[in-house]
Parts: sequence; structure tokens; C-alpha cells
Amino acid sequence: MSARRTWAIAIHGGAGVIRRDILDPAQDSAYRGALRRAIDAGIAILTAEGSALDAVVASVRVLEDDSLFNAGRGAVFTSEGRVELDASIMDGASLGAGAVAGVTTVRNPISLARRVMTHSPHVMLIGSGAERFAAEQGLEQVDPSWFFSVRRWRSLETYLRASKLPIPPRPAALDGSDPIEQLVHDEGKKGTVGAVARDVHGNLAAATSTGGITGKRWGRVGDSAIIGAGTYASNAACAVSATGDGEVFIRAAAAREIASLVEHRGMSIQEAADIVIHQRIAALKGEGGVIVVGRDGSGAWSFNSDGMYRARATSEGGVEVALYKDED
Repeated sequence: MSARRTWAIAIHGGAGVIRRDILDPAQDSAYRGALRRAIDAGIAILTAEGSALDAVVASVRVLEDDSLFNAGRGAVFTSEGRVELDASIMDGASLGAGAVAGVTTVRNPISLARRVMTHSPHVMLIGSGAERFAAEQGLEQVDPSWFFSVRRWRSLETYLRASKLPIPPRPAALDGSDPIEQLVHDEGKKGTVGAVARDVHGNLAAATSTGGITGKRWGRVGDSAIIGAGTYASNAACAVSATGDGEVFIRAAAAREIASLVEHRGMSIQEAADIVIHQRIAALKGEGGVIVVGRDGSGAWSFNSDGMYRARATSEGGVEVALYKDED
């Protein structure tokens, strides 16, 4: 692909147990449609010669607002019966970065992560402090019940019973029906959303957002909020967003490792992604995947799980949406 005035974007909605023999046709269609809506939001910005940063935020916000995914609305519950959200973003041009962890009232955590990057002297804010900053920035606040779903509560109850842990009182907000319950597929503990992009100006950006893992305890934070683990972007190499076993991706510094292999070893983004996922992550007994966009507009994804919700597009081709391993 020519690097001149081209754009590229890729998104993911999590990796895990995603197989043709598990998802029914209605679920397959629902996830493909959701991924298409999310990538279209980023494409609209890139085709108008907007920034990669704007594009990844636009795509991730759509995924955060879609309760099919474990990010924003529809996120999983902690062992205490709360929803605690993490997100991060990175600008490949400046190496600026922003992240938030453990937020409970910010509708779109990825927008808050971007404000941390652009409107604060810090890289990461957590909990109530992050929420105070969000209020000062005028970002949309919601009641925590905005994120709740009946199916995620049932998953929590199942997890806590199996772990012989106490089940907290069921929130009153969960009284009532869950209109898309039959469409949602529980892919396991690897639910995350993310986007990576290159704009026509040659700049890269990456963004990642998640609700974490069902039943997480003690204020656990995974790789989605950690720059270099779940998110990384540098115009000298590539942009990466990860999904998977967060603790393993942190230990492997997975996103930064991919960028390092590209920048310092001269590897293609596909080769670098495959080495990190199929060798380094696998050696630590981890599962998951990554999406990558290179500085030349090339794209790659790699995962060692059964599947990964994913989509990609470039200015020189159509949109590709995929769920299963055999679609590569």
C-alpha cells in the first residue's frame, strides 16, 4: 500500500470462545452489524481527512455504547456487584497518552482517557479522582445503573458460586427484562474493545476500553488501562490495541513489544504480532489477540483464542468484518 494520503483502521470487540458451533445465526448477524457500525464511525472521520485520534475515539465510543460488548454499557460486574471501567489512548505523533481505571459514572471512558492526555499533566487517573476530573471537563455522567445488564449479573452469580464467594444484593436497577439477552455471547474473560488507525496525514493512534473480568476483586486493573500493555502507538512503528488475559499482556508488555519488534528489528507488523501472541503470550499460558496498523497503512491482527470480534478497512479497499479463526 502506498503511504501517500492513505488511511487505515481496525477495530476489535474482544477475543475468546467465539466459534461457529456456538453462535447462532442471529448472534452472528448482531455482532457483525455492531462491528460494522463501529468501524463506519471511524471511517467517516478518516475519509473526511480527520485525525486518527478522532477516528479511534469515535469507533470505541460506539462499542462502549453497545451492550453486546464488555465495555461501557453491558460491562461485567466486580465481585462487589459494581461496574468499574478502564480505558486508554495513545497518540503516535506525540507519544502522548491518557488512561483511566475504575470509573463508574462516565458514559464513555475512552473520551475521559483522551481528556487526561490532552487536558491534564498526567497519564493515568483512577476512581473518584478520575470522575471528578470528568465532571470538571464537562463529560457526560450517568448513573451506574446505565451500565448494568441482567445477563452480566447472572454471569457474576455463576462465577461467585463456583468460587465459593458471597453474592452481593442484586441491584434494584436489574428488575425488568434484557431486550438483547438472546443475542449476547459470553466469550469468556477476554471482553475488551479497541481501535487503531492511520490518518491521511500519516499519524497513528490506538484506543482500548473494557469492563474488565467478571468477579474481579480488590480494585483489579487489567492491560486495557496500561500504556504499553493493552495500548500503544508510535509513528515510528505502529498502533496496537490488545484484548485477552490482562495480567499476561501486562507481564509481556505486549503492545510495546510489538512496536519494538517493528521499529528496532524491522519486522512486518504481522510477523511482530504473531511472535508476541503465539510465542510470548502463549509461553505465559495467556490467550487473546491484537489489532495493528502500521505507519505505512498496512494492517494486521493476530490471536490464539478460538475467535476475535474484529473488522478493518483502508482507503484502498472495502470493509472486512470477521469473528472466527477460519476467516483469516
